Amino acid sequence: MGALWQLLERPAEYEAVRGALTNGHTGGVVLVGAAGVGKTTLARLVTSVLSDPVRWAACTASSQAIPLGVFAPWIAASASRDPLALLHSARENLLARPGTVIGVDDAHLLDKLSATLVHQIAVDRGAHIVTTVRAGEPVPDAVTSLWKDGYLERIELAPFTKKQCTQLVETVLGGALEGLSADVMWESSGGNPLFLRNLVEGAVEASTLTDVNGVWQLRGPTAVPAGLVDLLDERLTRAGGPVLDVLEMLAVYEPLDIDVLSELVGADAVDAAEATGLIRVARHNGAVDVRFSHSLLGEVIRRRVGTAAARARRGRLVETLRNRDTSTPAHRIRLAQLCVDSDRPIDIALLVDAAKDAVSLSNLPLGEQLARAAWERGGGLRAAELLSRALLWQGRPQQADGILARFDPDCLDPLQLVQWGVVRASLQFWSLGDVEHARELVEVLRTRVEYPALRLTVDAAAAAMAVHENHIAAGIQAAERVLADPNSPRQAIDFAAFALGLAMPVAGRGADFAPIAARSRAQRKSTDGIIRVMVGYGEVLALTTLGDFDLAERRATEFREFSSAGQFVGWAIARIAVGVVATYRGRFRAAITAFEQALAALDAETSLPWKLPARLLLARAYAVLGEVEHAERVLADAEEHSGPYMALHEPQRMIARAWLAAAAHNPHSAVELARKAADTAHRTGQFALEAEALHHATRFGDRTLAARLAVVAGRVQGPAAAIYARHAAALANSDPCGLAAVSREFESAGLLLAAADAAAQTVPIYDHAGQRRPSAGAAARTMALAAQCDGAGTPAITAAARPLPITEREREIAALIGRGLSNRAIAERLCVSVRTVEGHIYRACIKLDAADRDQLAELI
Repeated sequence: MGALWQLLERPAEYEAVRGALTNGHTGGVVLVGAAGVGKTTLARLVTSVLSDPVRWAACTASSQAIPLGVFAPWIAASASRDPLALLHSARENLLARPGTVIGVDDAHLLDKLSATLVHQIAVDRGAHIVTTVRAGEPVPDAVTSLWKDGYLERIELAPFTKKQCTQLVETVLGGALEGLSADVMWESSGGNPLFLRNLVEGAVEASTLTDVNGVWQLRGPTAVPAGLVDLLDERLTRAGGPVLDVLEMLAVYEPLDIDVLSELVGADAVDAAEATGLIRVARHNGAVDVRFSHSLLGEVIRRRVGTAAARARRGRLVETLRNRDTSTPAHRIRLAQLCVDSDRPIDIALLVDAAKDAVSLSNLPLGEQLARAAWERGGGLRAAELLSRALLWQGRPQQADGILARFDPDCLDPLQLVQWGVVRASLQFWSLGDVEHARELVEVLRTRVEYPALRLTVDAAAAAMAVHENHIAAGIQAAERVLADPNSPRQAIDFAAFALGLAMPVAGRGADFAPIAARSRAQRKSTDGIIRVMVGYGEVLALTTLGDFDLAERRATEFREFSSAGQFVGWAIARIAVGVVATYRGRFRAAITAFEQALAALDAETSLPWKLPARLLLARAYAVLGEVEHAERVLADAEEHSGPYMALHEPQRMIARAWLAAAAHNPHSAVELARKAADTAHRTGQFALEAEALHHATRFGDRTLAARLAVVAGRVQGPAAAIYARHAAALANSDPCGLAAVSREFESAGLLLAAADAAAQTVPIYDHAGQRRPSAGAAARTMALAAQCDGAGTPAITAAARPLPITEREREIAALIGRGLSNRAIAERLCVSVRTVEGHIYRACIKLDAADRDQLAELI
């Protein structure tokens, strides 16, 4: 792994350094930057390719104590001890060969005499010089003069961007890095290549950075290897006691208000720490906060502080902060964390509130930690309910249910009963798939709870379950009733919006969900962060069914910003939303990346049900690109989530199977499956999905659906379904002009693959009429649109791209031969006789002048 860390190039900086060392207009270059930013690596990389001789001197703290210590190897043994004689001897030997380049690493550690020598050589232009200086360190005046007086060019070496960090880590690991993990790594390392390397290698060693189904994920605390500890320890030792006092206080609570920190350790100490570059002071939301310059520095400091000392420092902070503003979730969470590990009494109510904040922010491991601390200290049902929710969302429903099972519902008051019952029914329904038990729990709640607001919460949860059981109309009606009631509590509103976000888009009521989504966005706080994310996902679904892909993409981008690896479930759902938009827009490679990363993030002890919608669209994306084996694998994996609790997604499952059949060159089965999906969607009130499924069948070649699509289009909000209907009518009438017009409509709407299919379907019509010129133009348009969809292939595109004088059935059989199926296997698959299969093969071979079935398959 070590050598790979040098692979990421800095082309602009490389050329600047090389130019400064090779032209006659400058004396060289000073590279300035933080420790570990790559100054020495870049300097040595440039000098390694120079034809001129290079003399490298590496400064250290010990060489700084000796006059000309770093240049001792170039001082003649016979030289006088007189400083001027030593300077003369070192200079003569350094410059003995013409064109010599002098490299000085860590020039801020030069002693005065050595700094004078480098300064003289620069002034006299005796040699080109490349030197590195660490930012934030005191620098000798002679070295500062090198760039201030224009003798050398100064180049600031900035940390890597997030894109560069991700690219480097993926190169080293040899695989894709999860986007959320990439964000956390970049934030933790500050873009510093050395810190990044130590973070990655330490995390791999500690098994907190692991490969999950081809995607590398960072989970758990940041691991800091010994090498980085040693590097920073040297710097910390030189920082001095007051600065260390600042750092140790900041290590137990970051960020910290500058006034609070100054009160605890003194303003002079804070100023001294800032001067070293170890901390940074920034204004945030009207307050002035102090943070470590790199988060890994905090990890190193925490290792230096003993347990007892750390508890005492936390205790001092608790006393200082207890009476200050704790109105924000961030303040409450950090104060609760301080309390847990301090030497002061613990406020159980604070722990519960902070756990609630963490769950609301989708930080599930943190919510679990705080709720468990409250639960173990007698926090009761409130703590248990929060702990169970955090465990549930992380894919550990058995543990969550075990905690709730300790409570006797007969001993709970109505409020407690709802708190207990809604969570337990949710985990029974979604995570364990036990629909009957979940229904029984809901009925218990309805029987025993009479208070209207509490009944509304139960009704909202039941509505979400009804939607997932594919009782669309009943679920929508119940959820809308909850939202219309002014007495609905926040939890009821969240659950109702969640139900409607999944139901209204597929029911063809995407526009009706817009005010509900706006209401949810306006509420800055939710009772459950994951539910809130799911409402955002529902808004993206609604906008997609309406055909407003630009706004859908903006919404998907808006709610996917997460800052902690603990928010992995919310991040994954947001990535699924991104994949949904990409799929409908025909950006299939981007969709595959988003879905695969989301699925890896959702990998858990008990598979999370939110994987299902991602898998179904992922299978479709793979199928469209002709990657049949991947599509088959994903659909097989999707079978783990099937049954009444996921019946909502059955039409999408059938649509995915239809696209797989199309990819396997089985258009008849593709049409049959798409129509079956439409029938299922119609029976359950998923009218948008019915329209979409009928349109897929039209694209697969079914010419009989115009009348049905025209009816369904009238029940679906947004323009997309009406275009579907016009497409079906044009195909039924073999109208190339109508198909071309529809193709342009699809392109304008952003449905590029549908546009390609409509254009492709004009090709055989033109061919049949002997109109070669419009046929060629339509084929060219088809290929151009398909290219924008990552080279997607559909039955219509394939036929338009490579028109062959054979029937669809003959093409289908030839494709199955190419997949290695025998004639008997093909006959069984297509429900025909072996003799019929042989007849098709014979006629296709005659038409294409193929000698046998193998040549036929190769041609296809």
